[in-house]
Amino acid sequence: MSGPKIACIGIIGKAKDNPLHISLFPPYLNSTVEFSFLLNSCLDIFEIRQKQTSVDQDLGLLHAVDEKLAAYGWLTTTGVKLLVIVDLIGQPVPSSIEKQKGSPRTSSKDPDLKSVFRALQTAYIRLFQNPFYSPDDHVPTFKTAATASNSLQITDHKFIAEVKHIGETWGVDATIL
Repeated sequence: MSGPKIACIGIIGKAKDNPLHISLFPPYLNSTVEFSFLLNSCLDIFEIRQKQTSVDQDLGLLHAVDEKLAAYGWLTTTGVKLLVIVDLIGQPVPSSIEKQKGSPRTSSKDPDLKSVFRALQTAYIRLFQNPFYSPDDHVPTFKTAATASNSLQITDHKFIAEVKHIGETWGVDATIL
């Protein structure tokens, strides 16, 4: 087995907790509904922690879904929530390679996701520096459900590519560039 891999990255807006962007990574590409539910359940934990104590940016482990998936959170100073769901087991490797390496290591520590959260926050800041990006387009308004859900997503191709790159390149020992 390889190390932990990112299964999902979610960026949630501060106004009414609207999802601004959700990226899924293999093998979870067809699990949009399940991960939307998981991200939504993590928002309750953000709210609880904000009421109980002063919250640092790195909230660490928010929710251990099962023995395979765990959700981690980061709160920006503007109130935007960054969520990363990690597949703790990762992708299987061929058995011949596994026999050569011996038994797989499992880490009892939380994976270090600070570099991921910093890279996501930097990508989000770069998005705001784009003079053609209008953050007001992502504030929920009362419209029909079909038009409201489509208009709230971040559609900037450069930002989406950066988020995909962050999710695909992260590993326990990897640094994000």
